[in-house]
Amino acid sequence: MIEPKPYRTEKDSMGDRPIPEDAYYGIQTLRAVENFPISGLKPLPAYVDACILIKKAAAIANAELGCIPRDISQAIVQAADEVLQGQFRDQFVVDVYQAGAGTSHHMNVNEVLANRALEILGDKKGNYSRLSPNDHVNFGQSTNDVIPTAIRIGGLLALERNLYPALSDAIAAMDTQAEAFSLVVRSGRTHLQDAVPVRLGENFRAWGQILTEHMSRIETSAKDLTSLGLGGSAAGTGLNTHPQYRIRVAEILSYLIGQSVRPGPHLMAAMQSMAPFLAVSGGLRNLAQDCVKISHDLRLLDSGPKTGFKEIQLPPVQPGSSIMPGKYNPVMAEMTSMVCFQVMGYDSAMALAAQAGQLELNVMMPLIAYDLIHSIEILGNALSALTHRCLKGIQANRDRCFAYAEGSLALVTALNPHIGYLNAAAIAQESLDTAKSLRQLVLERGLMSPEDLAQILDLEKMSQLPKADTNT
Repeated sequence: MIEPKPYRTEKDSMGDRPIPEDAYYGIQTLRAVENFPISGLKPLPAYVDACILIKKAAAIANAELGCIPRDISQAIVQAADEVLQGQFRDQFVVDVYQAGAGTSHHMNVNEVLANRALEILGDKKGNYSRLSPNDHVNFGQSTNDVIPTAIRIGGLLALERNLYPALSDAIAAMDTQAEAFSLVVRSGRTHLQDAVPVRLGENFRAWGQILTEHMSRIETSAKDLTSLGLGGSAAGTGLNTHPQYRIRVAEILSYLIGQSVRPGPHLMAAMQSMAPFLAVSGGLRNLAQDCVKISHDLRLLDSGPKTGFKEIQLPPVQPGSSIMPGKYNPVMAEMTSMVCFQVMGYDSAMALAAQAGQLELNVMMPLIAYDLIHSIEILGNALSALTHRCLKGIQANRDRCFAYAEGSLALVTALNPHIGYLNAAAIAQESLDTAKSLRQLVLERGLMSPEDLAQILDLEKMSQLPKADTNT
């Protein structure tokens, strides 16, 4: 016979409810779980970390300022450290789509820390008369200043953990391939039609430069995430906070996350405006758009093997068909594009949410929190996978590249200054009609000497990028 599960009784302003005895969350979390069975999505680890770090910093600051007893503070800090080390992660159970502003998740965090801190003090879970989620863990705080701060801290953590390392690795891989393919000449293509020759290595160098510039833009926009509204409490006025709290809690948070954060110049503004999150999201969207373009370029250059360009070979990482043997698809590039489309979609959702605030609060913050941090994480993860399972293993089909470059009608562009536009156009058309090469037709018509023609149609010289002007 199965023994009935033990419960404890907790009480809030709406009444009493039984809570599973082994649960560290409490009554307000239970109500939220019942109210919001929406997506099955739970808070992201970086977002949980951000909330826990805020609670840890607040407990330290409030004890230093004499606002809560030191033994209570120490128990909260120990509970916070345990969560940061990976314990009790299954206790953060509120759906991403929940009460406006994030009150439900916020109380979930407060209750988990309070109940674990009670255990540390040798007391029972639920004895909030000794250590309360609201009166101690949440002292001097409000959902309205904690959640926008958590989005900022979570975003900074995700950028440092996921996106910046992934971007740096991708840039390094592009630069390595640029050197490896520096002498490989291929036909350029504009409008998907033949264009003048280019170096395959410079394609990779250009992609690396594009990623470098995106990283710089995102780093610049992320600086706004370091300006906090924490200490504004419910409406930005700092009601129920110590006069030194906002300064001290920012100093402690700076130490805990290893990045400098500071109180915003106007706490009400920092709590109301979602603009810093949209700025970072916009940078992610722009990066995603160029990553789609790069992914599509890789797929085109690898298309074939018999009926496409096949100027490069992407590493085959898995069979590509359930029916066609020997088929391999550019799956890493395909995955990257799908992730990028999701990031663009998240940006659109955040834009709608950011303008939906009223007066002293934006109630759509839970959506912004999930979409921003998830965008950073999946884009970083996608770039990391693309780098290690695709970019680093790309091989050049040098003969195919040279054949396309040599056969491109766009080579006639280099003849313009020497034989005139009309002669060049006629040569191009005859080459297309007869399959004779441009070189053969120029010589047959006696338009240039073999020596001059060889010099003009030197593919390596034509594809050489101009050297940077060191005087500018």
